[in-house]
Amino acid sequence: MEISIGVWLGLALGGLPLLGLLLWWWNELWFVLPLKLWPSTSIAKLPPGHMGFPFLGEMLTFLWYFKIIRRPDEFINAKRRKHGDGVGMFRTHLFGKPSIIACFPAVNKFVFQTDDIFMLEWPSVELMGYTSLAAVHGKSHERLRNFVTNVINRPNSLRNIAPQVQPRMVAALQSWAQKGRINVYDEFNKVAFENIGKLFASLEPGPLLDTIDNLFDGILKGVGALPYNIPGTSFRHASQCRKKLVAIFSVLLEKKKTQKEVTNDLMDGLMQIKDDEGNKLSDLEVIDNIVSLIVAGYASTAISSMWAVYYLAKYPNVLEKLRAENMALSQNKKGDHITFEDIMKMKYTNKVVEETIRMANVAAFLFRKANKEAEYKGYKIPKGWTVVLWVRYLHTNPENFDDPMCFNPDRWSVGTCQPRC
Repeated sequence: MEISIGVWLGLALGGLPLLGLLLWWWNELWFVLPLKLWPSTSIAKLPPGHMGFPFLGEMLTFLWYFKIIRRPDEFINAKRRKHGDGVGMFRTHLFGKPSIIACFPAVNKFVFQTDDIFMLEWPSVELMGYTSLAAVHGKSHERLRNFVTNVINRPNSLRNIAPQVQPRMVAALQSWAQKGRINVYDEFNKVAFENIGKLFASLEPGPLLDTIDNLFDGILKGVGALPYNIPGTSFRHASQCRKKLVAIFSVLLEKKKTQKEVTNDLMDGLMQIKDDEGNKLSDLEVIDNIVSLIVAGYASTAISSMWAVYYLAKYPNVLEKLRAENMALSQNKKGDHITFEDIMKMKYTNKVVEETIRMANVAAFLFRKANKEAEYKGYKIPKGWTVVLWVRYLHTNPENFDDPMCFNPDRWSVGTCQPRC
């Protein structure tokens, strides 16, 4: 009996290293080996990297850098030290899927420009809308992009935004001064959505706008959830919120059709604009794009504004220069709101905005899915794999920006500390 136990114990102890090796190489054997064995006319190879453990992949390492030591850029730096730079692509297994990380400007540009191959994977098309700018590709995307950008970027549209946004912003600042202590994110969230309601559908603060706000909050919580449409899940709740929003916006759209007066909000613009052939957007395209644009701009506006306040408090020299530029303009305006033309003249203010966007990194990474095999500079991106566009690293890589973690608006001055990406 003693010999039998010793034998089993020896087998168990001897087998543990073998089991560990099998688990360590399992994803490589499952995902990579078939690609190498499958006959192919291409000489392109997979990017360097490692796929990690079964199911988990490299998620534990990812969470270690992001959540534990809070140095997310080291996740990429560790791969560069181990595998070399190459073309800025590394194979891995993240969020339950075989993936290619793209962390250099050139390869990110390649993926963005090849939108007929790399399709949007996150956020869910179901939540954004199947006819939204985020969901369509190829010629359909080009057509829709022309409609939306023409409405948003028209000179009259940009000029109308400044006088509409400022009254609420000034009132909010006065209110915050009286309170003395505020939750910056919550307050900016409130002001941002009130302005969105006005600019997108001419909605004033009240019960309807509060309802829409709550429904968008439900969608945002589902955007980051796994896309399982099961009762009780965040994604299911987000889908239900979207259906209710579509119903509300459909009523507003029909109401606008019967109005003689045009309110010049985004919904009116999308309803009225025509292409060169005289075609208009369908009602569904109008609603889908309003929903997707609000999802994209709602939280990101509040988060960016919050970080602006943080960096201005942390860098008083920047705040002093920003205040000086704005006070000089304010004295000339004598109480009047600034105009679009005034904003264009505020050079340092615009630099602060650019630097805030760079440092805030609201979208740390984006996801695309390869609908067919693609090649980039001798490396292949297999069909069905996820491409993780590591946008954050473009902004924090010292090869692209001098002293990247320093909040320095002057880096955007012409001929001074220019970003190299």
